[in-house]
Amino acid sequence: MLKVDPHPDYPPEDGRYLRGNDFSPVAVAIILTTDEDKIPQELETLVRVGIETGAALSGTVQTENIGFEKIVCNIVANPNIRYLIIGGPESWGHSTGEALKALINQGVDEKKRIIVTNEPHPFLFNLSMKMIERFRKQLSVIDLQFEGDPNLIRKAVWSCYQES
Repeated sequence: MLKVDPHPDYPPEDGRYLRGNDFSPVAVAIILTTDEDKIPQELETLVRVGIETGAALSGTVQTENIGFEKIVCNIVANPNIRYLIIGGPESWGHSTGEALKALINQGVDEKKRIIVTNEPHPFLFNLSMKMIERFRKQLSVIDLQFEGDPNLIRKAVWSCYQES
């Protein structure tokens, strides 16, 4: 598969992620359930394993609005990324993992509200509909949420490299 150089300003959004191989077909999003200063070691390990195994980006996401907007911008800025591995627990009150899967699988309505989700603030006001649709069409989800084994993340990243 043809690989391309990402935009010179890639990744355009700051956040809690590590940058790895820009030509990788995979990004890893670990659902965060705590404040930034209280991130459990096991979640940090999952993020680190994603990068060490060859992901383009690997990080945490906590909210279903600003957090998703950053993910969408960063992934769309790198057309090499075609898989998103979702891991970690569910975020109480936000149901971030459920909302991220709903965004990719169902999209948003005309008000930019994530369809089929009950989260408190599932709106992506700062993104164009064109960008949201490109994000959805660009990605396939690998759902490893609730799986805490770093080896599963590792195997999933490796599997994404096996595409033809």
